[in-house]
Order: sequence, then structure tokens, then C-alpha cells
Amino acid sequence: MTVSRRLFMAAAVSTAVAASSVSIPVTTAAAATRPGGAEPPYRIPIGPGDSPESVVAKASRVRPTARQIAWQKLEQTAFLHFGVNTFTGLEWGTGDEDPNVFQPSGLDTDQWARALRDGGFTLAILTVKHHDGFVLYRTRYTEHGVASSSWRGGKGDVLASFAKSLRRYGIKVGVYISPADENQYLDGVYANGSKRSARTIPTLTPDDDRAGDDPRTFTLDATDYGAHMLNQLYEVLTEYGPVDEVWFDGAQGRIPPDKVETYDWDSWYTLIRALAPNATMAVRGPDVRWVGNEGGLARENEWSVVPVKDSGNGSIDYALAYDAPDQGSRAALAEARSVAQYVQWWPAECDVSIRPGWFYHEDEKPKSVEQLTDIWFRSVGRNSVLLLNIPPDERGLLPDADVTRLREFRERIRKELPKDLADGARTRHDRKAGTVTVDLGRAREVDRVRIAEDIRHGQQVEHAVVEARVGDTWRTVTEVDTVGASRALRLAAPVTARRWRLRVTRSRGAVRIAEFGLYRSQV
Repeated sequence: MTVSRRLFMAAAVSTAVAASSVSIPVTTAAAATRPGGAEPPYRIPIGPGDSPESVVAKASRVRPTARQIAWQKLEQTAFLHFGVNTFTGLEWGTGDEDPNVFQPSGLDTDQWARALRDGGFTLAILTVKHHDGFVLYRTRYTEHGVASSSWRGGKGDVLASFAKSLRRYGIKVGVYISPADENQYLDGVYANGSKRSARTIPTLTPDDDRAGDDPRTFTLDATDYGAHMLNQLYEVLTEYGPVDEVWFDGAQGRIPPDKVETYDWDSWYTLIRALAPNATMAVRGPDVRWVGNEGGLARENEWSVVPVKDSGNGSIDYALAYDAPDQGSRAALAEARSVAQYVQWWPAECDVSIRPGWFYHEDEKPKSVEQLTDIWFRSVGRNSVLLLNIPPDERGLLPDADVTRLREFRERIRKELPKDLADGARTRHDRKAGTVTVDLGRAREVDRVRIAEDIRHGQQVEHAVVEARVGDTWRTVTEVDTVGASRALRLAAPVTARRWRLRVTRSRGAVRIAEFGLYRSQV
């Protein structure tokens, strides 16, 4: 849910990395300009030879790309799991499904788009291909897809309808193309033992309708299956309009251990960057990482700069365990020095389904508004982006209960964070004390606080306190050890005060605060 944001102030914090309390000279927003306009690195090499202090110093110099900044501003995105599993009742398909099982009698992607718009989503991702290998568009490279179904006489194309509807309602288009492919394992080239070699993409098929068009071609290293994926990526990224996110997981097919397919990540990434340069690659991609669970929950302190290691063929992975409770603190960075190769801007995405399953099952119900609200505060409110799955049913519609729940969820977040009481209030920057004070003009009740760093300058805050002037004393209302792009905090009880202040007490480098919002919820 995108809440109104504004540049509130810029504060340059002492770069003394070991200090427990530092002076925070407050500067103007003009100080945020990058010298010479040079693009800073989003990934910096580290190794065992780095001291704990030097790793922290390097982490403080890591900056997000423009693509990552734009993605993090989305805050809340949607997933739509739809395919043969919708009709078989499975969560992981077998790959040998009869394509005729796919029969959405009332497919209406405009209904999807309206529901997503009304729920506050600005980007949605469709499962163009799940692990079963069944594809939702008219591909040239497999018979396991909509073109082989009697649905709409074999002329149906869910992706085409999805993309048109989303753009009609002002929503960005994302695609999920599973690396795993049970159908290609059974009847194709998945894990066939082929070696990487130079492949021409697209690989034209007999009677290919593109043969006379002189399509743009690429020569990329790939296995037989890697080339199959490249050809499908080429179709999706050249025939359906602009794509804003390409979503991969790292799933392997349910095959014997000696039949594992080594994915050609580097070639896939190269093709995506060439054909969709503005597309974010998640979550097995260089732009965005999986938070480590499917409950939609970020860590209490979620760092966007984390230690990573090379996992083969141009892919990077967590240096520490993916589910480690600490990924980016000083202690985590020090621990990772022996195994990590880089510190990288790799922000977290929190995926969760509105229902117990990822695909629609008639006997399941959507989560309550209270559950979704708690997830929002523990994802968007913890420096992450929420990816909420809403699965279409057998009709090809989002279920009525889910559509209603999305509207209720959006309205609830509006009530949690209504008008920012600090918007337009008098503020004072104290360079000596390193604080920003907000005078609301009169005593006001506050029970929600929202803070954000200007992440164009990295993630720097290691500890900050929010204080209210109660009587003649500044009282600590809440405190945090990380901020990042978004930190939304719920106070245990409302606090009434006229004057409020944010005080950063520890940081890695220069801190610039983009938002310090004060709210009284209406729930």
C-alpha cells in the first residue's frame, strides 16, 4: 500500500562506525546530490582479508540501482497463481496433465485488474509457467500449454489478456516463468545431461512466423533446457509489451538427484536485461531476494545490504543461511567474511498467499483483515516489499471473498495510517544535537510512526529513537535498530504530545531521512 511520501529532511551522520552515540549535523536536501553524478556500486567485493570494520565501511558505500529504488517504492505487489493446478487441485503439477483440463469458463482479466487496482496494487505477476511446465500463452516451444487445450478452440492466451487488462487499469506487468519443468523432464530436454554451448536465440522453429521479420538475435551459452527457457523468455519479452518484473525461484523438478539441471542464470539475466532493461529480476535474481519464508514476514531488522556469494553461472546467493535471523548487522557481516564474496544491495521481498495454498482450492478461505494488516506491518513496515498471492478460481475469476478482502485490507491500512500529522508542521534541525524536532502546534495523540531513509544514499541507521516531549521531559516512545526504505511502527498505546523528535544515535555513514511521519490510527 503506497502511503504518501515526501522528502522531509536530510541529515549527515558522522561516519565513525564504532561509536555508540554520534553527532548528526542536519543539512539541506541539496547535500544529497551525488558528486559528479557518478553511479555508485550496488555490489562491492569483500573477503577474509577484510576486517570487521572494513566490511561495515564497504556496506555503508553500497547503493541501490534506479531499478531497485523504483521497485522498493511499490511497497505492495500481487501474485496470481493460475494454471492446470487450478483444475487438478494440486500445488505442484506432474507435467503429464491433459491440456484439456484447463477450462476457465468465465476468464475475465479485467475483473482481476479492477480488484487489484481497488486493493491498492500497482504491479502484478502472473504464473506464465509453473513447475508443471504448462504455459499460459501460445508458445512455439512446447505442446504443454493453452494452445493444446480445447479452451477457446486452442486460440486462448491468458498472458495476452492479462497484460492488456493490467495496462488498461494502470498496473505494471510481471511474469513468473518457473525454472523447474516437469513436462520437459518427462517429454523434453530438462536435465538431459547436455553441455553448455553457444545457442542462437530465438531458435526458429519449422514454419516459424518470425522467419521473414529478421528478429533481433542473441548468441548465449546454454544447455538444451537453458536454450528452451531462453526461447520462451524471448517470446514473453518481445510479444506482450513492456514487462516490469521477471520472477524466478530456484526450484528443481521432482526428479532423481542424478538428474539435476544446472540453470543458465547468466544467459537468462543477459537476455532479460537486453529485452526488458527496466524489469526487476526477483527473487532468484540480482535485484531482489527472497526473505526466506512464505509467511510474508521480514526480520525485525531487515537490511537491504547483505553478504552474498557466487552460486554458479552468474547467480548469487545468501552467504549465510537463507533463513538466518540476522543477515546484515555488524555481527552478520563479520561472520560472513570467510564465505562471502560481496556486500550487495539485495532488498527483501516477502511472499505470502491470501489463502493457505498458492493455487485456488474451493475449501480454503482468505486470511482475515487483521492477519493481512499484521503481515503488512511486518513486511512493508520492515523495509521490504509485500508480494501477496490472490489465486483465480476455476472460472478464471478472483473469488468474491478475496476481492472483498482486498478492498477491506486497503481501507484498513488507510485507517492505520491516515493523514500525517507532521505534514506541514514546523520542524527544527539541530546540527549540534543531531535531531529533528516536529512541532504539531498543539498536543496531538499519536500511535503510529513511519520513518524512511533516502535510500539513494544507502541504508545507514543502526539505532534511532523517537521521542515525545511530555511535560518538561523528552520521553522515549519507541526505538529501532534499522530503518531503510520504510519503517512503520505501532505504539502500544497512544501518546499525547505537541513536540516530537527523531534522534539517530548510531549509524554506518551519512544518514539522510526522507520521512518522519506521525499518525493517529482510526481503527
